[in-house]
Amino acid sequence: MPPTRELLHLPVAPWLQASDVGLHVVLLSTRRGAAFVRIQPDNEEQIVPMRRAGRCGFADRWQRWEADLPWDPGNGLTLYAFCVAGADDDGGHVWLAADGQHASLPAEASMFRVHRQERPPHWVRDQVFYQVFPDRFARGLNGGQPNSRHGEVLYGSRPTPVRQVPWETLPTREHGAHTFWGGDLVGLRERLPMLADELGITALYLNPVFAASSNHRYDCIDYTQVCPHLGGNAALVELRRATAERGMRLVLDAVVNHTGTNHPWFDRWGHHEGQGAAVGADSPRRGWYAFDDAGRPVGWKGVDSLPVLDFAHPEVQQAVYAGDSAVLRHWLRPPYSIDGWRLDVIHMLGEGAGAWRNAEHMRAIRQAIKAVQPEAYVLGEHFAEATRWLQGDMEDGAMNYHGFTSPLRHWLAGQEWAGQNARLPTAELLAALTTRLATVPYANQLAQFNLLSSHDTPRWLTLLGGDKALLRLAFTVMFSWPGVPCVYYGDEIGLQGGPDPDCRRSYPWQAEAWDAPLREHVAALARLRAERAEWRHGGWLPLAAGEHWWAFARVLPGRCSVVLANRGPAVEATVDLTQLPDAAGPGSVRLGPARLHASAPAQQRVSLPAATASVVTWG
Repeated sequence: MPPTRELLHLPVAPWLQASDVGLHVVLLSTRRGAAFVRIQPDNEEQIVPMRRAGRCGFADRWQRWEADLPWDPGNGLTLYAFCVAGADDDGGHVWLAADGQHASLPAEASMFRVHRQERPPHWVRDQVFYQVFPDRFARGLNGGQPNSRHGEVLYGSRPTPVRQVPWETLPTREHGAHTFWGGDLVGLRERLPMLADELGITALYLNPVFAASSNHRYDCIDYTQVCPHLGGNAALVELRRATAERGMRLVLDAVVNHTGTNHPWFDRWGHHEGQGAAVGADSPRRGWYAFDDAGRPVGWKGVDSLPVLDFAHPEVQQAVYAGDSAVLRHWLRPPYSIDGWRLDVIHMLGEGAGAWRNAEHMRAIRQAIKAVQPEAYVLGEHFAEATRWLQGDMEDGAMNYHGFTSPLRHWLAGQEWAGQNARLPTAELLAALTTRLATVPYANQLAQFNLLSSHDTPRWLTLLGGDKALLRLAFTVMFSWPGVPCVYYGDEIGLQGGPDPDCRRSYPWQAEAWDAPLREHVAALARLRAERAEWRHGGWLPLAAGEHWWAFARVLPGRCSVVLANRGPAVEATVDLTQLPDAAGPGSVRLGPARLHASAPAQQRVSLPAATASVVTWG
């Protein structure tokens, strides 16, 4: 059980409000001492006294304190932490940072933080995303039959004939990257009514759609053309029109750290006019790519079909992000008008053979994207910690493996990211989640891309050994967690899949193959997320925990949701509602099998069945 909370600050309105001149902050405290805010303008410590502003909460438990803080003039981020000087019996000071209470001054990395200029687009937090791997989701061309690719050869590490397989074929490593199932953008467009009306999907993230030499298309050979087998540029225009008519958002995958070997800039196979970098040292584009001391091209993670671009070359910068017709600018404009980019392996992009000056290029990429579309979503791919890219001046959000997926997987599936089997205690789960939330400005946290499965990972139903109860639990936590949820295609119907390529199975379009209760659970979560503003905009705080269960709250003034997740056997739990900033009236179970018991208004007793998650709401 977490210790009783003495200090509380939620970094959302009305407890945090930004203006042109600075920040208005509110602290709630149960201690009797005076309250202060520590800031560090121009990197110099300054202590700001707070003023009393009445009481609130259960039985007026909380003393409310307020202060106005100036923006840090020397840094993009304004950092702050609270201190209450001790007049209680212990006579000590208590500090509050974004990761909780401290007995002494907390580390700078854990302090509350707000960026003065750069914040994510507000629309992102209101979405429910759906990730589509285009070759495996749906066929629409030629009445559901893919275009014949008989005799076609694609060029990666070597020339390889294309292979087409029936839709129901399970992918294996023997199929390789040149085997196609035939999904396309037309088929996706035709399924928009199902996604939007039945599942509550409001935004799409597509794996790469540009012309390439593989089924995954992470080896682009033409950034100006959508793959003709997906329907070409015209199909993307029609998909954009159809999504816009439904108010849906569309985010594409940008693979600009490397290209395919058959891209004209590289041209290993001599198929293009001019001299690509692979032709020889005299090529005018030799400097566009990284080469080792022996003159061999550097492949991404050693893969020779993915030569790495060298962003030290000004022409590479112009072609990818800086020029008016640069790749990352072009698709943001009509008639495509996409809503953002997911930037593949963006932490590896840089100068030479590595990530040298990555931050400088990432800031320039952000500025280039926002110059064309200020409300575009800049989403980075990171399997490891992305904190340094999420301080406001680079990415709006990241694929939140580090801050959400990996800890929850460790707790539920007993498996760390690298695949080692290990059961994570619930207390350690809460500690990990709290720490990883604290290091990111909360505005960026609300734009984090929360996911379970993806095209790069085993599907969660397989990780969980087919346990659909635990999968429903995971979905409930994901939809209610700070950030934006993303459903990987097929997870909502119980699609299985091991490591890549098995996680990229084709979508089974026979409804009898679907898990209907699981699908309805996901749809119910989407409906509840649309209804509950605190899930999209509210603050977060942990409330209670036991050996196998935990509870957290999402909070806005007068509105609260408490999510209770139990991986273990049935248990009787008690949640201390006095920790909430507002007094809560009678709650109601909105989702899940939990049962509320009559109890003292401030102490809610709840029966949690085994392997379930439930949502209780107030207001």
